[in-house]
Amino acid sequence: MKTYRTKGNIIFDVIIYVVMIFVLLICLVPFLYMLAVSLSAPKAIINNEVSFIPVGMNFEAYKQIFSYPNFFKAYGNTIFYTTVGTFISLCMTTLFAYPLSKHHLKGQKIAMKLVVFSMFFSGGLIPNYLLISSLRLTGTRFAMLLPFAINQFNLIILINFFKSIPNEIEEAALIDGLGYFGILRRIIVPLSKPALATIGLYTAVFFWNDWFNGLIYLNTDQFPVMLFLRNIVNGTSMLGDAAGSADKATIAISIKSAVIITSTLPIIILYPFLQKYFVKGLTVGSVKG
Repeated sequence: MKTYRTKGNIIFDVIIYVVMIFVLLICLVPFLYMLAVSLSAPKAIINNEVSFIPVGMNFEAYKQIFSYPNFFKAYGNTIFYTTVGTFISLCMTTLFAYPLSKHHLKGQKIAMKLVVFSMFFSGGLIPNYLLISSLRLTGTRFAMLLPFAINQFNLIILINFFKSIPNEIEEAALIDGLGYFGILRRIIVPLSKPALATIGLYTAVFFWNDWFNGLIYLNTDQFPVMLFLRNIVNGTSMLGDAAGSADKATIAISIKSAVIITSTLPIIILYPFLQKYFVKGLTVGSVKG
């Protein structure tokens, strides 16, 4: 079909492209600079010669990180929290969202009001800590997984996505003898891949970046890599210990940059594989049914 472009449409498209390029540069430039600093020689960093291309290729910062024993342990903890936490979150959110997508369910409206109320008014840090402590989760890895399994925003997106699926499909399945759990497992979940992929990425990013809850609830050997990064940034770790010279601070900057790159790179690699689901999963799930 042939489309006609008016002058107004062209100007509007140009404005959109300019804004998108500007946002892209805001996100990309700091990352490229950190990558260049992490790979540059200390002398180039001291002389401010580094921009977006490494000067005097140097992998010493990465060698120090990889030689630090707790780094890989923290990295493994983060991978565990991200994978297991995302799986638990998707299962619990799906099991919670499917009944709430049914208008004929008794108490559905009251449950939805409670979900929306808890989204805007949380208990706060101290009540949450007392609750998790009373459940004997403090000092266990479940303290990072179970309390954050259901996010209200993601739950509402999934409820609305379930509502967008035609009821005739479920009615046909019920006539054929399939129960509600079988409908959820064999029909609803396969049809909801875009929404589940979107929510899964949101949840994975949350668990990957979370460090504050680990600081409160976990023991030292259970710390995630982001908490390790936070300790390095604050200078409480063995920063630049191998240097022991006048350029220690410069090496510290290089190590910080290298830790940021190594900690954010996996989630950046994961992002393009799930991006194709975003438009359908987020827009359909956000429309009120």
